[in-house]
Amino acid sequence: MRSSLRFISVAAIAAMLAAVPGSAQKTTGPVERYEMDVATASGFAAMAAGGRGVGNMMGMMFGGGPEGKVAHTLELRLGSTQAPTAPPVKADHFFLPQAKLGKSVPLLGPEPGKPREREDGNEMPKDFERPKGRLLLFWGCGAKAGPGQPVIIDFAKLAAGQMPPNLYTTTVPRIREVMTTNSKSYADWPNSKSSKQPSSGSSLLGTHRIAGNVGPEINFTLAQDYMPGLNASTTMQGDGSVMIRWNQLVPATGYVAWAFGGMDRGGGNGDMVWWTSSNAREFGGGLWDWLPPSTVAGLVAKKVVMPPAQTSCAIPAEVKKASGEMMFGNLNAFGPEANFSYPPKPAGNTVWNIDWTAKVRFRSHTSLLIGADFGGMGGSGASTKPAEPAKKKKCKGPLGIPLPDGAC
Repeated sequence: MRSSLRFISVAAIAAMLAAVPGSAQKTTGPVERYEMDVATASGFAAMAAGGRGVGNMMGMMFGGGPEGKVAHTLELRLGSTQAPTAPPVKADHFFLPQAKLGKSVPLLGPEPGKPREREDGNEMPKDFERPKGRLLLFWGCGAKAGPGQPVIIDFAKLAAGQMPPNLYTTTVPRIREVMTTNSKSYADWPNSKSSKQPSSGSSLLGTHRIAGNVGPEINFTLAQDYMPGLNASTTMQGDGSVMIRWNQLVPATGYVAWAFGGMDRGGGNGDMVWWTSSNAREFGGGLWDWLPPSTVAGLVAKKVVMPPAQTSCAIPAEVKKASGEMMFGNLNAFGPEANFSYPPKPAGNTVWNIDWTAKVRFRSHTSLLIGADFGGMGGSGASTKPAEPAKKKKCKGPLGIPLPDGAC
C-alpha cells in the first residue's frame, strides 16, 4: 500500500493539457476505473430505504413532516483491464467509521452463468406484458399544456410486447462509465452478499480505499458529502393546475420533475398520463439518474432541465384532469461530481501511465403523492432505490410501463 499518495482531478488534468500548446503527451491506462454513485432520498422513500418499520412510516404520515427524514444510498462499480489474480473477481471498499457501513463492503463480480441486465437504463423487463388503453404524454411547466399536447400512444395498435416508439429520450443517455461491457473484470455493490445501505447520520467525508484482485489499490479523500434532502410540496391551483414547490439545494446543478397518473375505466383500459417538467418531450435515460455537471448545464440551456435557482413548477391543468384524483411524481436534483486519478501527470512529454481513476457522483431526489394529504404533509414524499440485492425486479407502473429505479 502506498503510504503517501498525491491526487489530481480530471478537471485539473484537462486544464494542464490545455495550458501546453501543441502538447502531445501520450497516456496509457487507466488499469482500473471506479464509479461511486451517492444519493440522498427524503420523505416516504427515506423511511423505506432506511429499513424502518410500518409504525414509523405511519407516525410520519400522521404527525411528523418530511423535514430531516432522509436516507442515504450508494452504488459502487469497479472495472479493470486485468483479469483477477485468483478468480472470482472481488474487491472491498474500506470506509471511515462515520460512513456507518462497517469496516468495508464487498464488491463482487457477476455470478457465473447468470447474465447481467442491460446497462443503458432503457431495458424492458422479461415479463413485460402488452398493456391496454392509451398513454397520454405531456411536458413543460405551466398552468396550461403547450401546443401539440398530449401525444397519444394507443397500445392496441402496438405489437405484443412492443415498446411505444420514441417513448424514452435519446438526447439524455444514462451515463455509466464503468460497465461489464467495457471491463475485462467487473465488480459492484450492493450485491447478493451485501446490500445494507448506510444508516442515518452517515458521512462520506474523509479517506476511501478500494483493494481487490484486479489491479492496483485505489485511495482518495472526499471533501464532498451527501447532498441535503429535498422537501417538496404540491398545491392545487384555482385554474386546475398543480404547483410543485421545493427547497433550493445549494449543491444542485439543476432539477427535473415528472408525474404519472391515470383514470381506470374498468377492464384495465384506462388512459395513463405521463408528464415531465422538460420543455421538450424527454421522458427517460439520465433524467432519472446521475448526470455530470457539464451535461446538466447544457440541458439547462436547452430547457430540458430546470436551472438550479428554480424552486417551483406547475403541472398543467390538462395533466391533472386526465390523471384523476391521484398522481405519483418524482423530483430529481442533480449534484456535483468529484474526480481523482493516480499517479499525477509527469512533466514534459513523458508517457503518463495512469493506474486508476475514480469518479464520485451526487444527487438528491424525492417523490410526490399528488392529490393525497397525509397529516397535512401537502403531498410530500420521497423516492429512492431502497437497499436491495443486485438481482432485483424492475419497477413497473400501470399498463406494465417500466418506471425508473426507486419509483416502486
